[in-house]
Amino acid sequence: MLKTVTAIAVVVLGSACATFYETTYDYNRKFEEGSLDKALESLRSENQYRKPNVKFLYYANNGILLSILGKYEESNNYFEKAFLFGEDYRVNVAREAAAYFTNPMVTVYRGEDHEHLMVLYYKAMNFLKMGRHEEALVECRRLNIRLQQLSDRYSSENKYRRDAFVHVLMGIIYQADNDWNNAFIAYRNAYEIYEEDYGRLFGVQAPDQLKADLLRAAWNTGFTDEFDFYKSKFNWPDFDVVNPESELVFFWHNGLSPIKDEWSINFVVNRESDNMFLFSNPDMNMRYSFYVGGDDERTRLSSLEVFRVAFPRYLERPVYYTHAEIVAGDASFPLQLGEDVNRVAIKCLQERMGLEFSKSLLRVALKKSMEYSARKEDRSFGALIGAINSATEKADTRNWQTLPHSIFYSRIPLKQGANPVVLRLNRNGSQPDEYRFTYTADKGQTLFHTFTSLESLPASRY
Repeated sequence: MLKTVTAIAVVVLGSACATFYETTYDYNRKFEEGSLDKALESLRSENQYRKPNVKFLYYANNGILLSILGKYEESNNYFEKAFLFGEDYRVNVAREAAAYFTNPMVTVYRGEDHEHLMVLYYKAMNFLKMGRHEEALVECRRLNIRLQQLSDRYSSENKYRRDAFVHVLMGIIYQADNDWNNAFIAYRNAYEIYEEDYGRLFGVQAPDQLKADLLRAAWNTGFTDEFDFYKSKFNWPDFDVVNPESELVFFWHNGLSPIKDEWSINFVVNRESDNMFLFSNPDMNMRYSFYVGGDDERTRLSSLEVFRVAFPRYLERPVYYTHAEIVAGDASFPLQLGEDVNRVAIKCLQERMGLEFSKSLLRVALKKSMEYSARKEDRSFGALIGAINSATEKADTRNWQTLPHSIFYSRIPLKQGANPVVLRLNRNGSQPDEYRFTYTADKGQTLFHTFTSLESLPASRY
């Protein structure tokens, strides 16, 4: 058994000290530079992404690259594979067991909760840009099912269990299809989640654009009582509903999501009772108890001293652009924050840090126990096991690193025919960067556009 574990560990020694971001640096560098065709080539030839335990990330990264390149049909093929991966995911018991003797990087990466929602978000957006509203609505229904599963899994109000922006997107799609009743329900749900969850968990308030869309949906549905209620709640006494000839819904994907890094803590183990052992770090006021049943395991753990445990953490990549607006004719429309992907990602990791701590401590305890047993048989072999244990102690640093830092949006009224608009991206103390577009709209048509800014500031520890 010990020699088998040694063989497994030696395989991962070569990349033991590097994070997933570092081992896929060529792809990440090309993506961040905006060399998207080269990034796609790198992704498809990168050894790390050819491994079966990162299939979800391979599919998701192909999907997002192809979407930005405007290859929406091919993009959705990859996003569908990512979605089905999440649906069919099953724990690989052998890999999970191996993780306790090496590190969690050998397990199959399932994907974070918000990452699975973003797969369907991008898929719906691709359909919208292709003018296929029915297919976009199918993705909305899938999003709704995923949200229900999330809500069922987490009952605590302090956990990320409801996504406001997903409901905003559903409302926008229903509105584009002139389904005002369902649009109203989606907007109302979104507003409720912003009010009850997002302000408290992420510091994100309900966008004014959502408030305006909620009022418009109430009015066009004939819900006059609800219209008056929300108009009073928003303190917008002069708000009037105007239905323009056509519309543009503009989404701005700003910056880049955080990357996973690792940090380590030194722990001391003490025996509390016959079957209970205490892992502690007095400087950080951390205390974790473990039950150990077998006599042999208790004897091994009794001999432990100080050891290092690695945990995952996020490094935020602060945004380069701080705000943006769309200028159409004489009017200016600010792009408003709908989803802070950065904060959602960090929250998802924080919520399971208790589990991460427990698994990491147990992993190191088992590895140290194995080392002690090997030393009793052969000091040289035990020393080798100890060196391997130290080298392979590693946190799981995998995540979908090409998601945006945050998503902004706004609704712009258009006239039938050609409509020139200007996108202004602003950063503190500098002149705005401008991008010009022309949208040709038919009467009653809703157009959709996404603009991705890949610029970001150097990563910082969160």
